[in-house]
Amino acid sequence: MDHTLGLVRDLVGRCRVPAGTAVSMGRDFDPASVDGALSRREGTAQLDRVVKILEDYQDRLSAEATRGVLLVIQALDAGGKDSIIKHVMRGLNPQGVEVHSFKEPSDEELRHDFLWRCQRVAPERGRIGIFNRSHYEDVLVVRVHPELLQGRGGSDRPGTASIWKHRFREINDWERHLVANDIAVVKVLLNVSKPEQAKRFLKRIDRPEKNWKFAPSDIHERRYWDDYQRAFGDMLSHTSTEWAPWHVVPADHKWFARLATAAILAQTLIDINPQYPKVDASVRQQMAADRVALVAELRGSSES
Repeated sequence: MDHTLGLVRDLVGRCRVPAGTAVSMGRDFDPASVDGALSRREGTAQLDRVVKILEDYQDRLSAEATRGVLLVIQALDAGGKDSIIKHVMRGLNPQGVEVHSFKEPSDEELRHDFLWRCQRVAPERGRIGIFNRSHYEDVLVVRVHPELLQGRGGSDRPGTASIWKHRFREINDWERHLVANDIAVVKVLLNVSKPEQAKRFLKRIDRPEKNWKFAPSDIHERRYWDDYQRAFGDMLSHTSTEWAPWHVVPADHKWFARLATAAILAQTLIDINPQYPKVDASVRQQMAADRVALVAELRGSSES
């Protein structure tokens, strides 16, 4: 177990983006990078061990019910978001986890500020919330496609020079608010390469059981690859904070992306260190009396 905990700390350190760092995706991150000391088989075995850690700490988090966690997962199409949720969260109690996917905003959502749809489903204390895409869509997709701002008001009007600076500040302030209210914010960017994305799209086209995952719009968005890379870099540079840092996870190898993401979430829970609630002396005294009565009842049942 000590080896697994050491691996967790190492992976978190490798992926974390220090606050204030000026980020360039192509310069600073390799989507195909893996831990050279790990084979795929070893990495899969370590994932099983980390999932066990998650199970233990989630149970404590739920019982304590005074703190919570928000896991934000961002990636381009075919980056592995659904796979991460499926494999990393597989051992957790579904009653303590909520997953929310954020797609194209509805008319109702567009009538509110861009953070509204995420604010209303933020996790409560004692639970782990997962955002499959998130409030960051509004500094990524919308930045690459500014025409989506048509009809917005206030500082979100098209052509407003400070819109992205304004949104970065609002995101940072909101995440600081969550952390101040005992909701830890864990942010993971799954960094997939353009060739690997193409291979995954081909699987969706060639394998009938994956056809449902494919959309022509996915190919359309590949035309904006460089624009997205710049938007990612600016997002990381401005919103990786001391209270809610970003972690860039190499995602070309799914087994490694799963392990790294599980490690990042596990380290967050280890740092929180939730504890099972302790009962006071009067309750313990009553429990002892109830135990005596229950044991006597069972003994009487077996003797009759």
